[in-house]
Amino acid sequence: MMRIALGNDHCGYPMKHKVISLLEALGHEITDVGCHSENPVDFPDIAKLVCSEVLDQKADRGIMLCGTGVGAAIAANKISGIRAAVCHDYHSAHQCVEHDDVNVACIGAQIIGSWLAEDVIRAFLSAQFYTEEHFRRRVRKLNEMEK
Repeated sequence: MMRIALGNDHCGYPMKHKVISLLEALGHEITDVGCHSENPVDFPDIAKLVCSEVLDQKADRGIMLCGTGVGAAIAANKISGIRAAVCHDYHSAHQCVEHDDVNVACIGAQIIGSWLAEDVIRAFLSAQFYTEEHFRRRVRKLNEMEK
């Protein structure tokens, strides 16, 4: 069981309920930081909320849903301690965790359908960071770049 911070903008809202159902079925604890309608919101505000949950260790990982996933990833990666990736396929969803210790997955609800999003989320949440030295060294270098 993981604690998941889930955030979305108005473009990600239609997919959110299917994602919540999947996370509940998998036994994860969810903190839904919004938004809660299709009324337009600014995604950086949602990214701050998701990333705060992760950084404050209230969530193990974050998932953000927006139109393309790109705006979510840009916003999240502005926050020190967050490594976010656009995840639109099974391989990138698990490899970003395994190789780069990604802690926030960004999914484009207007790019992939709900069935693929489920596969992506399963891959992202089941993956673990590889602890070999070359992976740890690369993540340390990423952390240094934030300073």
